[in-house]
Amino acid sequence: MPRRQIDITIPDLTGKRAVVTGASDGMGLRIATRLAAAGAEVIMPVRNPAKGEAAISGIRRSHPHATVSLRTLDLSSLRSVAALGGTLRDEGRPIHLLINNAGVMRPPNRQSTADGFELQFGTNHLGHFALVAQLLPLLSAGRARVTSQISVAARSGKINWDDPNWERSYNGMRAYSQSKIAFGLFGLELERRSRAHGWGITSNLSHPGVAPTSLLAARPEIGRGGNVPQYRLIQALSSRGILLGTVETAGLPALMAATDPGAKAGALYGPSGPGNLGGAPAEQRLYPPLRSADDAARAWEISERLTKTAFVTA
Repeated sequence: MPRRQIDITIPDLTGKRAVVTGASDGMGLRIATRLAAAGAEVIMPVRNPAKGEAAISGIRRSHPHATVSLRTLDLSSLRSVAALGGTLRDEGRPIHLLINNAGVMRPPNRQSTADGFELQFGTNHLGHFALVAQLLPLLSAGRARVTSQISVAARSGKINWDDPNWERSYNGMRAYSQSKIAFGLFGLELERRSRAHGWGITSNLSHPGVAPTSLLAARPEIGRGGNVPQYRLIQALSSRGILLGTVETAGLPALMAATDPGAKAGALYGPSGPGNLGGAPAEQRLYPPLRSADDAARAWEISERLTKTAFVTA
């Protein structure tokens, strides 16, 4: 059975400056391509310059007039995050869209970031937390919309409050779930604090459902030499249009959350099919672990302490 075509309309983004993390391949590259095709100037902060250059070449082949450029970023290093923040602040141009898309999932064993954090917590959540803090003056100047990409893994689980870096025991999937819960709580608390302090930012969440993205493929940089066992099944179901999405459709909830004039602050967008695993993007009810404002404030305070960052607009 042929797969039903799923897409959304991206508004004209001429004059907008967008930053997309994790845009050198897979779903992030599709997101960056769609933004550039809609007229946005797209900044692609990447860890691997060669992959980044190949990604930009691909965008320009399909959209010769696209305005895209690379910057250097390793979200597992707070020094790298601070350097990117300094670079973009020196450029002095407002940012209108920020899509926090990059992430890592289930390394074969517990690994640490350059700053000693558990890799998933440090990359998926703390690195992005620090990045938003670094870019806050530019985001405020652009009255930006910040969209943070979480996961269906945030539907259940909890934050390991007593040991957020999983130093006493380690479960890779639970640590991944924690990283996405913390990241989702951050996105919601960012919206609350923006309203309270007049930052002018709107913040919401998205998730891609399940699709054969690079997240579960071979990732030598985190010690995974081959695809995870489930990857072949995900590919097979996706190719047959059964339950799951594709790399192209997986990016649509983030694009809707980031660009749709009707997308709501403090809301979650994801696929609307069975189990929210695939299908057309739509607003969804917040997952239970994301509904506590007290947990969000607590996660924010812990993240400030661990990253030694503060959110100031000047």
